[in-house]
Amino acid sequence: MTDKKAQLDKIDHRILDILRRDGRISYRELSERVNLTPRPCQARVQRLEALGVIEGYRAVVRLPDDERLIVVLAQVVLADHGRSQGPFEDEMRAHPAVLDCWLVSGAFDFLVRLACRDLAEYHELANAWLANPRFRIEKIVTTTELQTIKRSGV
Repeated sequence: MTDKKAQLDKIDHRILDILRRDGRISYRELSERVNLTPRPCQARVQRLEALGVIEGYRAVVRLPDDERLIVVLAQVVLADHGRSQGPFEDEMRAHPAVLDCWLVSGAFDFLVRLACRDLAEYHELANAWLANPRFRIEKIVTTTELQTIKRSGV
């Protein structure tokens, strides 16, 4: 099956919308909300998982204030995409502090969302990336999250 989008019908999209908001919903409740019996509903979810449309399930975690990490958004500009993009992407996938990473268009190349114990940890991490000759980072511009206003997890 090559074209995932063409294979999704209205019920599949409804299932995905519900699972985005509540990945722990029971098959019984999910089936009721999409007007199917539980067994066909479960089969649809398993098909969506097998197709890679559903990549996994996650918990949205809110740590207590005394354990809260700082979240930094780093805008990264590479000096040489041809040689450094692959190694930089590999580092982003592997590094435990990296929550999310996107290749973007515009004034910078990557937007990276990181969770660090404190700014000193982020400073060490950014300096290590800047010093790494494989990445050839031209510039990193950062901002820190002050307060979560809305977090969808979608």
